[in-house]
Amino acid sequence: MRALQLVEDRRLEQVDIAPPSPPGLGEVTLRIKAVALNHIDVWGWRGMAFAKRKMPLVIGAEASGEIDEVGPGVTGLTPGQLVSIYGARTCGLCRPCREGRDNLCEHVSGVHGFHLDGFAQEKINLPARLLVPAPPGVDAVGAAVAPVTFGTVEHMLFDNARLEPGETILVHAGGSGIGSAAIQLAKKMGCTVITTVGSNDKIEKAKALGADHVINYREDRFEGVVRKLTKKKGVDVVFEHVGKDTWAGSMFSLKRGGRLVTCGSTSGVSTEINLMMLFQQQLKLLGSFGCRMENMANAMQKMAAGLVKPIIDTEVDFASIDTALKRMEGRDVFGKIILRID
Repeated sequence: MRALQLVEDRRLEQVDIAPPSPPGLGEVTLRIKAVALNHIDVWGWRGMAFAKRKMPLVIGAEASGEIDEVGPGVTGLTPGQLVSIYGARTCGLCRPCREGRDNLCEHVSGVHGFHLDGFAQEKINLPARLLVPAPPGVDAVGAAVAPVTFGTVEHMLFDNARLEPGETILVHAGGSGIGSAAIQLAKKMGCTVITTVGSNDKIEKAKALGADHVINYREDRFEGVVRKLTKKKGVDVVFEHVGKDTWAGSMFSLKRGGRLVTCGSTSGVSTEINLMMLFQQQLKLLGSFGCRMENMANAMQKMAAGLVKPIIDTEVDFASIDTALKRMEGRDVFGKIILRID
């Protein structure tokens, strides 16, 4: 059985591994269909693991699969069914898990593709409770981008930032996977969307997704443009995932009482905060990690209804994975890179 393993920093190999055993109690065997690449894959590839891990490690944190075999005790899932896979191995027993707050699991054992073997393999056994069925009208690619790309954004915008129709939002890195999802989701609910991109060739692509204003952050200070666009008032919400390079400007872009929600730190994990601005302007800083499985289901329902769609940069095979990760590291993508397994 084919798998894609990280054998050392920046070195991936296609290998043959043993197929999974028959599924146990509460498990299913999945045939992986598509893996959506994320910055978490880039971090792992270049050695930025923040917990102990053992190599070789199968990569891939976000994926879809087709049920191949159902184990004892599993109900509601049948062979041939397309599902989206929750990427963290939660316990399913603690209070947050029981209440559907999956990303606050008190005994999570790791993230697949980062701490645990991931989904870039032909088949895998997983607990059935970590699978979200794809509704009719959602294909393998749509199901693959539901856990991180759209689920993360649903959790950020609606669970945490409480985005409301008519508000103005600044979305950083509109050409990224989650940036392209955030533009669509915010615009569809009636918000004014301002986004940043890193090159002029991404401007029209971002506008086509619904962005009202697009700023090339390499040519203009985005916070100055945002203040001008909002008549010095600032935006209601900043969608942050860049980190150190944009943090101060993001805070300056907020209106009084505004909310900054962040899920990432691709430009650095440490920064300074202007505390006087924080309390005088009564700003709200919100951390957001992963999503709930309900966010995945909601995202796929919106895909099925035609309200949003995955934005795909390229589809690659195992042989092209290094090139794909280097492009992501250099931010030379618009949308998602999909690794096809089938």
